[in-house]
Amino acid sequence: MLMQRTGTGARLSIRELAAAAGIPHQTIGNLLTGDQESVAGETAYAIAGAIGVDTLVLWIPIERAATLQLAPQINEAGVA
Repeated sequence: MLMQRTGTGARLSIRELAAAAGIPHQTIGNLLTGDQESVAGETAYAIAGAIGVDTLVLWIPIERAATLQLAPQINEAGVA
């Protein structure tokens, strides 16, 4: 969806986005099909910058997900 209306209002093809981000077009294709789920930070910034959106619009940093605590930790006394 974001490729259809970038921050500038222009549409980008897979090849155009890849060229603007300086990465292989297969990387964009693989991300769109789900064959690839993540990229290096530098690549994520390049893709987001080429589209014209903040990186967090497209990517959730792994370190953020790893620090989430979904349930309180229970100690040996049974206290959260």
